Amino acid sequence: MSANRMPRNTKQTIPFAQQQLLEAIAQIKEGSSREDVLPKLEAVMAQLQTLVTHDHLTGALNRNTLIERLDVELQRSQRTGHTFTVAIIGVDRLPEIMEKHGQDVTKRILQVLTHEALQVLRSLDSFGRIGATEFAIVMPTTWLDQSVKAMARLKQKMGEFDWAELAPELAISFCTGLTANSPGDSAEKVLARADQALRQARLQGANSVVQIEADLPDYKPD
Repeated sequence: MSANRMPRNTKQTIPFAQQQLLEAIAQIKEGSSREDVLPKLEAVMAQLQTLVTHDHLTGALNRNTLIERLDVELQRSQRTGHTFTVAIIGVDRLPEIMEKHGQDVTKRILQVLTHEALQVLRSLDSFGRIGATEFAIVMPTTWLDQSVKAMARLKQKMGEFDWAELAPELAISFCTGLTANSPGDSAEKVLARADQALRQARLQGANSVVQIEADLPDYKPD
């Protein structure tokens, strides 16, 4: 299982974790053996860790965790000089879809997008939900042209999904903003640049992709 993926066979809710913890405490008070209680406590800790790092609706990384991954990649790039890219994707016409088909269909669209993305992306990529309708992807050791190909694979995967299962005549696409890291970047700068690219893509129309390269620092000879 990718480190970015929330386990789908576990009830990942705070009330469920609380109940499990209360049961473990009760077992301790009743004198249960360490071997009986420890597995439950370890399971609760794993559930809480997932809740802290992942978006509860989609199972994607949450915004804080995605930014932490981006910071790590910036530090790695400073040490190694390797280029990496960041994409921000936004589902096209999602407000109109919600108005027409309702909140449940909208939630399922975001869940399907997450599932399909985690199938297509590499295990070293980080996929996170950073807004109500937007996701960001950190792609280590990747150039912009490679990122464009990765987004094309995801678009193809989304196009193959039978959206009519969710609502009649439903078709889903997304716009993409892409950028690569640059010397002196911070996580905020990279995300802002990718978001600017996404806004430009949306102006071009549904399913568009826009790349923005960072301005390199001016060279000043000694």
